[in-house]
Amino acid sequence: MPDTHKQGTPAAPQEKVFGEDGGLGEETPGHAARRKGETLATGAPAGVPTAINTIAMVGARGGMGKLIAGRSRQAGIEVRELGRPLTGEAIQAAVAGAELVLVSVPVYATAEVTGLLAPHLAAPQILADVGSVKTLPIAAMVEGYAGPVVGTHPLFGPEPAADDGLRVAVMDGRPGEDVWATELVADWCRRVGFAPFASTAEEHDRAAAYVQGLNFVTTVAYLASQAADSGVQKYLTPSFTRRLVSAEKLITKDAALFTALFEANPYSHEMIRNYRNFLNIAAGGDIDLLVRRAEAWWTAKTEQKDTP
Repeated sequence: MPDTHKQGTPAAPQEKVFGEDGGLGEETPGHAARRKGETLATGAPAGVPTAINTIAMVGARGGMGKLIAGRSRQAGIEVRELGRPLTGEAIQAAVAGAELVLVSVPVYATAEVTGLLAPHLAAPQILADVGSVKTLPIAAMVEGYAGPVVGTHPLFGPEPAADDGLRVAVMDGRPGEDVWATELVADWCRRVGFAPFASTAEEHDRAAAYVQGLNFVTTVAYLASQAADSGVQKYLTPSFTRRLVSAEKLITKDAALFTALFEANPYSHEMIRNYRNFLNIAAGGDIDLLVRRAEAWWTAKTEQKDTP
């Protein structure tokens, strides 16, 4: 795999404008103003809509696209689907009057799609994406479109379980600018039953490099370290078998997707290097140190175990 950790420039830190620490948070001034039909208090220009009522969506026939389009329609929002080929005539017809133009395509295609869309867009129309990597796709949208840009990432799959939290990371495309657009997208998320929280491109990609990228690479490396016919089959324990079951889809069906996400995330290689340091600690025999650090994920249980 090519070393991509030097690609792109992480977005500058930005002030979180709603839903601190992964929650929905208090109602922001901009949200309250829109609900009351008043002028926005977040520096929005004249002509900004008070709600997203029409979405032009590229990739509405994909798994996530279908989910978002369906929930938006259930909320009374018009969804205009854009698919291949993305001709100028089709784009113009779909985006005319749409408050939000939403891109649901592979992250490596964001720049190309933005280039096709941008000539037909004008502020205050919002250009947003739903990709699993944010730094480089947002940079591509900002470079290709002069209007408001918002990045989003639904932290769930196209067929979420009933008890999934449906959390969505939402961030300014240009940190500190067009905050009204970020708030408007967050409002749309709430209307369709999602739980938005404020983020930045760097914060998101560092977390995704751990939650998605490192999990994928370490799972692949672990299973690749022994051939399936190496004589270990008769020694498999129930817990290892459960691990194989959970990894099957990841490796046999989704490997290409996660490989692309790994390569597109500018923090993937940094995360691998950090993980290698912990393997070196294990090789030195300091397993107890690693166990104590890992137990921090279950702090309450750890404290209970240590209490006589």
